[in-house]
Amino acid sequence: MNDLVFLEPNKIESEPFTTSDIIAECAQVQHHAIQQLIARYESDLKEFGGLAFEMRTVKTNLTKVYHLNEPQATLILTFLKNTPPVREFKKNLVRQFYAMRNELLRRQVERTTLKPIRREMTDAIQEYDNGKWSYKKYTDLVYKSALGKTAVQLRKERGAPKTAKAMDYLTADELAAITKGTYQVSVLLEKTQDYELVKALMLSKTAPALQTNVPQ
Repeated sequence: MNDLVFLEPNKIESEPFTTSDIIAECAQVQHHAIQQLIARYESDLKEFGGLAFEMRTVKTNLTKVYHLNEPQATLILTFLKNTPPVREFKKNLVRQFYAMRNELLRRQVERTTLKPIRREMTDAIQEYDNGKWSYKKYTDLVYKSALGKTAVQLRKERGAPKTAKAMDYLTADELAAITKGTYQVSVLLEKTQDYELVKALMLSKTAPALQTNVPQ
């Protein structure tokens, strides 16, 4: 199983978690047994953070599925017999929590890199194409050329509120693509002062400026 660790919501400040049903499935025990352990040791688990849950319908029955952060999941696993499935699950869970923490760190780095480059694009828009909807159309162009969808489409696809920032719901690799696209739009706009030309070049990916690396 590849999806053991999640983010809810999928935002940069979120804390990675696994779920009680994932633990039950991978440890090969009944979900009810994990729920009982969580209830029994609730006060201990809360020492490591709030104990979140969601209600799901499973085979027509409504059941409580807990969200457990890394320390909480680790604690629950210490209460289980150290069977081969439990040992294998422990190793996989450690790997995925580590990978998710690394992903979140990369997102923070990409956000930091993007901030001044986005400011440069804003400055170029204000100088060369300062219309009422200019910032939106260039932003949409960046998203469309980098990820194939507008920011609005991405928010809807990922279940984000309409008022949310699309970049809060992007992976580190997607943020890197947005950073590169933002820089390219800035360079092209300064050279051409023509949105339609910038758009054509970005979507066709044929401009020499598109081969330029983002400054570090």
